[in-house]
Amino acid sequence: MSLHDDAVLVLERYEGREVPEDQAELRQTYLDHLGAYPDGMWKACSAGHITASALVIDPQHERVLLTLHGKLRMWLQMGGHCEPGDATLADAALREATEESGVPGLTLLGGGPVRLDRHLTPCAWHLDVQYAALAPAGAVEAISDESLDLRWFGYDEVADVADESVVRLVKATLERLPV
Repeated sequence: MSLHDDAVLVLERYEGREVPEDQAELRQTYLDHLGAYPDGMWKACSAGHITASALVIDPQHERVLLTLHGKLRMWLQMGGHCEPGDATLADAALREATEESGVPGLTLLGGGPVRLDRHLTPCAWHLDVQYAALAPAGAVEAISDESLDLRWFGYDEVADVADESVVRLVKATLERLPV
């Protein structure tokens, strides 16, 4: 199965969950994009492309790890472009989270993507499929070449440093955590 086919399946399954209306509309936008652009998974697609990200979360200490993005100069979750070696969107999100955080042993929160978020970047529209990655006990971050800084923020601190898309992702992730 191609990464394109996996993305379609992931998005079709996302429909089966109870999601806010804006998420259902975004889901359809993503599916329409993939239907119109066979290269819609790749950075080379100038009309926009699917990206994969993951919010690194440490529920034991009630905190999330954010990166100060080198180009955008914003505090964001880890993530970025899909690569030919990615078998699935989940693989892409986990790879990006691991590369950008430097934290080995991350595991994706079960249940598939947490949210969808469409945003304009310098290269094109990013149709981001957002997951959450659980940090192992004692996780220590390491700054990558793509980041100016990495920092753990308490759940209640995120709104002070990040934009609304990250705040919504944190909220949706917390709602999905097992009690």
